[in-house]
Amino acid sequence: MQLRFSPIIPTIASFLLAALWGLSVFAGWGLEAFCAGGEAPAACSQRLGAVSTVSGLFAALAACCTVAAWLLPWSRQDSRAFAQLMGAGVLAWIAAEGVLFLGGMLVR
Repeated sequence: MQLRFSPIIPTIASFLLAALWGLSVFAGWGLEAFCAGGEAPAACSQRLGAVSTVSGLFAALAACCTVAAWLLPWSRQDSRAFAQLMGAGVLAWIAAEGVLFLGGMLVR
């Protein structure tokens, strides 16, 4: 079975979602989006940290799936296995972003 799309497309999508998640968690985008101008920024920051930790579980899963798709020999040789791993990785990144967003809205 041949891939009907380039493997670089889900890879780029995965890297872009990873960059968005990383900037939201580590560069302060999440704090600016959800805790700026609030009444208790320290408490909001602490709650957002807990949300980021939960979101990080999905991000770790996504990173593992993406790396496995490219590094495991059986995945590179079988286009179906590659597509499944990359698809799982992209879905896990979306879940990580969703948890971060919904958790951030609740933190507000």
